[in-house]
Amino acid sequence: MFGWSSGTVMFEQGVIKVEKEREFGDLKTAIEKAFAADRVTKYLKELESRKIRVRDLDAAFDANAIDRASGDKAGTARSLRDLLPVSDQAQIREFYLSRLETVDADLRLKFKKLYQYY
Repeated sequence: MFGWSSGTVMFEQGVIKVEKEREFGDLKTAIEKAFAADRVTKYLKELESRKIRVRDLDAAFDANAIDRASGDKAGTARSLRDLLPVSDQAQIREFYLSRLETVDADLRLKFKKLYQYY
């Protein structure tokens, strides 16, 4: 006989270990810098000037947009991403997507075309 509680079952996402911690940390820091309050407008303007949607992380890497906003040498973010295994790249993508949703609502409205899904 199985006993089920009447409580709610909560989903917890499993933790995937980062394989290349230094590169992952450096790339995460660059993304955090690009989304910092004093730099995020520069980042969004960079994407806008190149007609890149904010969720198109690969295009942002290819355009060196994160590097320009974070103050790093062009190609740094892309190189770090390329050094990461697929599982680490997926975690960086999730981190990036979560950060872009934290951008101030007024700024997101100003750059609404970047945030559109189509």
